[in-house]
Amino acid sequence: MKYGFNLLLWTGHVTEEHVPIFKALKKAGYDGVELPLFEGTPEHYARLGDHLDKIGLERSTVSVLGAGHNPLAPDKAQQAAALDRAKWAVDCTAALGAGILAGPMHSEIGYFTGGGATAQERKRGVAFHRRAGDHAAKRNVRFAVEALNRFECYFLNTMQQLSDHLDEVDHPNVKAMYDTFHSNIEEKDPVAAIKTIRKHMIHVHISENDRGTPGKGHVPWAETFKGLKAAKYDGWMTIEAFGRAIPALAAATRVWRDFFPNKEEVYKHGLKTMKTGWAKAR
Repeated sequence: MKYGFNLLLWTGHVTEEHVPIFKALKKAGYDGVELPLFEGTPEHYARLGDHLDKIGLERSTVSVLGAGHNPLAPDKAQQAAALDRAKWAVDCTAALGAGILAGPMHSEIGYFTGGGATAQERKRGVAFHRRAGDHAAKRNVRFAVEALNRFECYFLNTMQQLSDHLDEVDHPNVKAMYDTFHSNIEEKDPVAAIKTIRKHMIHVHISENDRGTPGKGHVPWAETFKGLKAAKYDGWMTIEAFGRAIPALAAATRVWRDFFPNKEEVYKHGLKTMKTGWAKAR
């Protein structure tokens, strides 16, 4: 098992000024960090990778598809833009020295049609992931596709929907992520949903029900760790928590109040929650 922390708690664009945060997370006991990819070049991320190598931290990345990058749209230009964006994210991930690109890289985040996904949209989604997967294979990167709750997207909301989609995509570089926050909203039984996605799962986001400090909300952590162990999961458990430090991100994630007294509590108590919970899980 490897323990990671997502840098979105501090910034939407990691630069060399955030190296002290890398060092603090390493000192706290983390195995790696997860960097958000919203802007930048492969060269920029290669330099950050050098810093992480020196500190001794592994890494993963997370990204989204925004306005104008909708692979489900009938507009060919948007489909092409989405594929280009995905290729850019893969290239930045590879340059960083990471092997996993996580996130809802399946549809335009925050965009809604007023209905559920159509057969044509599902077909376009499969085609997109097969093409993006081919590029990822060339860079030795795997997508860890994330299902989001119904308030953030309409295409993939549950582990069953995600599993069915990936069955159809059938690409070795397009896999799945299990996220405790979204599952807590969408699943009838969040822990049982781990079994549903098990065959595709290569990444896990640890997030409390309010996006605050893991272990200080009502996500059933003991049962969740037990479910992951039963699924023989042995990859990343990466904490994803959000605060109000980044106004644009706070607005996008609907963070209107503070969920923790300070960032140190999130990564220190969060790590204890993961390590203690994993050790006790049977």
